[in-house]
Amino acid sequence: MTKPFLILQLRPETEASDDEFAAILRKGGLTPDRAHRVRLDQDDLPDALDLSDYAGVIVGGGPGCVSDAPEDKTPVEAHIEAACLSLMPEITARDFPFMGCCYGIGILAHHLGAEVSKDKYGEPVGAVTCRVVAEDPLLDGLPGEFDAFVGHKEAVQHLPDGAVHVLESGPCPFQMIRHGQNVYATQFHPEADAAGFETRIRIYKDRGYFPPETANDLITMCRAADVTVPERILRNFVERYG
Repeated sequence: MTKPFLILQLRPETEASDDEFAAILRKGGLTPDRAHRVRLDQDDLPDALDLSDYAGVIVGGGPGCVSDAPEDKTPVEAHIEAACLSLMPEITARDFPFMGCCYGIGILAHHLGAEVSKDKYGEPVGAVTCRVVAEDPLLDGLPGEFDAFVGHKEAVQHLPDGAVHVLESGPCPFQMIRHGQNVYATQFHPEADAAGFETRIRIYKDRGYFPPETANDLITMCRAADVTVPERILRNFVERYG
């Protein structure tokens, strides 16, 4: 029997969460019966969760920042972060299939002891060109350069010990990393297309990612961008481990 993927979502806004979940299913080639969705803004991780029941774990993005001081995090943000981090020791020890998207790279790098901060490498909302640094099975059939959607205040400041540097961009060196053979994280959003980013721009326009008055210009820019390759990374992950 085919095992489902555990999909952990971190967005407290229902419209954004629902849109992201639908995109992960669509871009990853998953049917609803192959996904166990947990909205960590609303629910705890399942009691006695056994990773062996799943083909892999996919963590979506969210408005929180790992590098924020504890007193600056809302109770929901603190709960989400603690829940994600609680899984990382077993995931990395077992080299269990994991794909962390945007927020997920901060979670993985923080767990591995690397610095995650707002000091350098934040990227404004929009498309950025990513370049292949190291060959990897999830990049099979992909070009050496491609555009992806980003938008983040914090970033990994140095490559975690023992990790492989897979993708880079000019503004942000660590766009994709791998730990072991099966634990991945991306700074960009592999599930995102222009329509999805338009939804997020509208929802998060007052969260400090960009001046609110520039929202319409950003939407226009995203609509004009050619972003189709990143979803193939998500699809390759699902096909490899599903």
